[in-house]
Amino acid sequence: MGRGKIEIKKIENSNSRQVTFSKRRGGLLKKARELAVLCDADVAVIIFSSTGRLFDFSSSDMKKILSRYNKCQDSPPVPALEYKPEEQQHEEVDELKEEILKLKSKQLQLLGKDLTGTGLQELREIEEQLTEGLLSVKERKEQILTQQLAQSRLQEQKVVLENETLRRQVQEFQGFLSTTNFPSPPYIQYQLMEKCNSTIKDGSRSPETTCDNCLDEDSDTTLHLGPPAGIRTKKAIETETHSSSS
Repeated sequence: MGRGKIEIKKIENSNSRQVTFSKRRGGLLKKARELAVLCDADVAVIIFSSTGRLFDFSSSDMKKILSRYNKCQDSPPVPALEYKPEEQQHEEVDELKEEILKLKSKQLQLLGKDLTGTGLQELREIEEQLTEGLLSVKERKEQILTQQLAQSRLQEQKVVLENETLRRQVQEFQGFLSTTNFPSPPYIQYQLMEKCNSTIKDGSRSPETTCDNCLDEDSDTTLHLGPPAGIRTKKAIETETHSSSS
């Protein structure tokens, strides 16, 4: 025969109470030790008897387990995962599929497609939605264009300031060259050399005239039309010869 159920209440007899405490305390500590070994869990048991004696067990350091326990008590509780039966999960999946189909149909209607089954009121609602969306797009477009225009104006002002600065620097440099005896820049000398060579080839200047004299003529780089001063033209020579022979 099996043992009968024991009523859970305080044992009045002190001797029986002490014996029961000793037996159940040992069994509790044994179960705690087995739980820690089998399940690799941190287990701590603290027992105070009716006389004030302390009995404890811990699978690791008791202080570490207690500090960990205090931290868990201070932090908010972690919500447990709600288990849902398989049938309920299938129902939720079906609802999500229906919602996806509705959204796809709504998207096609906004694109002007699949309007066969829609009524007049639904068409008006779609028209209002499209109008509101078009206005929003236009406002955003105007905002972007305004920002780009402002950036372009800032860049234009920056370029104008840079050009003005460069122009002033060029004027200061030209004034500095005019007040000093620095030679002309190489590109000006090159232009004067080309001018000197062209005049020698044309016969407007004698070969004995050096290019140094050309550079000393106040660096005149202007274009002169007509023959140089002191050189007679062929027509004037023929006129004089004809008049002397006559």
